[in-house]
Amino acid sequence: MDPQKPQAEPGHPPLEALAVQPLLNRDYESRPAVFYERLRGEYGPVAPVDVLGVPAWLVIGYSQTLDILRDARGIWSRRLDAWRAYREGAVPADWPMLPVVESGNSGFHDGADSTRLRGAWSEGLRPFQDRSRTEAKILENAVRRYADELITVLAESGGRTGWADLSAQYARPLPLMVIGRLLGEGADGDDELIIDLWRVMDAGPDAHEASDRLIARVAGVCAERVKSPGTDLPSYMLAAVPDLTADELTREMAMMTGLVGDVTGTLICNTITEVLIGETGARDSLSAGMIQEAINRASAANPPMANLAFRWAKADVRVGRFQIAAGDPVIVSPAAAHLDPAFTRTSAPDSIYSSRAHLAWGAGPHACLGRDLATTITTIAVERLFERLSALRLALPADQLPWRSSPLMRGLRSLPVTYELAADPAEQAARPAAADEAPEPEPDAAPADEPDSLVRRVLRMMRLSQS
Repeated sequence: MDPQKPQAEPGHPPLEALAVQPLLNRDYESRPAVFYERLRGEYGPVAPVDVLGVPAWLVIGYSQTLDILRDARGIWSRRLDAWRAYREGAVPADWPMLPVVESGNSGFHDGADSTRLRGAWSEGLRPFQDRSRTEAKILENAVRRYADELITVLAESGGRTGWADLSAQYARPLPLMVIGRLLGEGADGDDELIIDLWRVMDAGPDAHEASDRLIARVAGVCAERVKSPGTDLPSYMLAAVPDLTADELTREMAMMTGLVGDVTGTLICNTITEVLIGETGARDSLSAGMIQEAINRASAANPPMANLAFRWAKADVRVGRFQIAAGDPVIVSPAAAHLDPAFTRTSAPDSIYSSRAHLAWGAGPHACLGRDLATTITTIAVERLFERLSALRLALPADQLPWRSSPLMRGLRSLPVTYELAADPAEQAARPAAADEAPEPEPDAAPADEPDSLVRRVLRMMRLSQS
C-alpha cells in the first residue's frame, strides 16, 4: 500500500471524494461571521472547502489553528513537494493560486532552508525595526511625510469639508512608496516599479504583464545590490547571509513587495474602518491614546490575511473529527479562529484592553518577521489621518462597504468617507520633527504642492491605470 495515498478513515472518505463548500461566496466576502458559523456548525473546527477549483481543508478552530502554526510535532510542511496532488500532476495548470505556491520564497521552505532565509530577513529588517537605529528614524520620517502629503492632496479640493476614498487615496499608495525606500537607491524614485506593484495588487486585466515587469525590475535591483551593496533591505540581508544568491534575493524581495504593499496597506485600511465602525473596541482604544491597541483590535476583527497560505500534512493526522491524509493541503484561517468562542470569550469587545492573542501575524516557525515594521507604518498612517482630519464618517453604511474577493486577503476595494479638516493643512504638514528624530537630507524630494512630487506622480499614475 502506498503510504502517500490518502487512507479513508471509517466514517468519511478522503478529501478528494468529499462534498466541499466553495470558499469564495457572498457570505465569505460580506458576512464572514455567518459563513464561519455555518461551517463550524456543520463540520466543527476543520471543514473541506473548494479553493478556486482545488479541494483543501480550512482550519477554523482557534486552538487547532494555533497548534498547526506552532507545529510542535513537526507534522506540517510548507514545501510544495509535500503536496500529493501537485506531485501527481492533479493541480490544474491554470489554477489562479499556482504562482503563489510556486514562488519559491522563504514562505515555502522548511528546516535549514527556512532558517537560513529567515535569518537573512531578521537581520535585514533589524535596522528598520529597531527604532533606535538611524535607518528606522529616517524611514519613519519618510512615512510621516508621505502620509501628510497624501492627506494634503486628497483634501486640496477646497473648503474644510470633503469626500475621499481612503483605500485608493491613502491606505494603499502609502506602503507602495515605502517599498521603494526599502529597496534602496534607484528603486525609491522608480514610479513604474511602484505603479506596476499597484497593478498587481489591483488584480486588473494587465496584472500578469505588470507582475512580469515588476519581477524583472526587482531582479535588476537585487543584481545591483549583489555588486554594490547600500544601506537598504536587500543589502542588509546579503550582509547577514553572504551566500544568498541574486535569484534567492529576488524571490524574497518580490514577496516583500506583496507583504508590505498589500498586507500593510490592508492593515491601515482595516484599522481606519474598525475605528469608524466603532464596534470592536478600536475606536475606544484610539480615543484612549492606545493606537497600537486599536491596530491590535482591528487585526483581531479583520486580519489583513484572513487565511494563511497553504501547508501540507507530512503524515496522516486527525484534526477535529476528520482524518487529514499525508499530502493534503491545509489553510489555517485567523479570521475564522478569531470568531471561535474559545477566542471571543477571552475579552469583552467593548474593552480597550486585549490579550494580544490574535493570530493575524501567524505564530511558530513561520510567524511574520516584519510585524514591527508593518505596525509602525500603520501607527503613523492612522495617527496622521486622525490628527489632520476630524469628523471622519463612513459615506456608506458599514454593511454596504465593498470587500475584495480573495482566498487569502480580507480588505476593502474602497473606503468612502466624509471629513472635516482639523487644522490648516499647511500648518500640519509643516509640523517640526521631534527632538529624537534623525534629520533626513533629501535635496531632490519635492513637497506635495509641487506638480512633480512623488505622491502626485504615483496618484496620477494610479488614476491613469484605472481609466
